[in-house]
Amino acid sequence: MISASLPAAEKRSVALGMKRGAALRCPNCGEGHLYRKYLKVQVCEVCGNDNTRYPADDAPPYFTILLVGHLVVAPMLFFPWIWQANVWLVLGTVMPALLIATLALLPVVKGAVVGLHWALEPRHAVEEA
Repeated sequence: MISASLPAAEKRSVALGMKRGAALRCPNCGEGHLYRKYLKVQVCEVCGNDNTRYPADDAPPYFTILLVGHLVVAPMLFFPWIWQANVWLVLGTVMPALLIATLALLPVVKGAVVGLHWALEPRHAVEEA
């Protein structure tokens, strides 16, 4: 049974934090921008939450490569033109598409990881105390 007197930090939802982060918004309020530049996390200009304290480290590139590999590369291997066409033609068409897909997906995945850290961070702080 959940008590109504729990602090707001204890009511943080993992799904909500990841959804807001994937939308490139502050996981705390959902209104402020998460990034100042392409992948530079900033303090929220709306609620003042310090989003820089949630480290994403190597998880976003790993999950991005995993997603692009499974959603783009693996299905592409079933098309016969990949195996029959000139190697340079395949590389010239596939590599830019993979680069664009990876660079487009990376901020979304990093935002979701930051949102996940936002949702889980207070629980770790309470356990350590």
